Amino acid sequence: MRLSDDMIKALNEQIVMESEAASFYLYMASWCEVSGHDGASEFFYNQSDEERMHMLKIVHYINRLGTIADISTIREPPKNLTSLEEIVRTSLENEQKVTKSIHEIITLAEKERDRRTFDFMQWFVKEQIEEEDTVDRVLQKFDVIGRDKLAINEIDKYMKSLSGSGSEPA
Repeated sequence: MRLSDDMIKALNEQIVMESEAASFYLYMASWCEVSGHDGASEFFYNQSDEERMHMLKIVHYINRLGTIADISTIREPPKNLTSLEEIVRTSLENEQKVTKSIHEIITLAEKERDRRTFDFMQWFVKEQIEEEDTVDRVLQKFDVIGRDKLAINEIDKYMKSLSGSGSEPA
């Protein structure tokens, strides 16, 4: 099966988006590590690894269908973040952009009757639901327990508890 030129373009753009997310999470992890938020740092290092895995999943998919994936240059992550809450909020916004992009690929797959890509992208839909829910729960903690130093410490601990699997512990 050959992918359409439009689908190849969309999937290559998704590769860039996943790569940028990995880079952005790596920067977030570094910022948290230097700022003393060890739990959040571990969480974001794991998120960076996950995003890279997502990127590779798409690269392998394109390659298996006989097209060389286009590995383009990515944008540098924003470096003007000042608080853990801002980082988590920015993370949620990024996840929402990724979700929107995935939905656009699925819409294209439906339009082109490309069932193979449609089925392949379903894993990403489920993953994005989990990603957005996890980050949204972290963000809600700021409203529930506060923004003072003790609250930030508790949120950091909570993020550490999420860092193993990217989902809330049982």
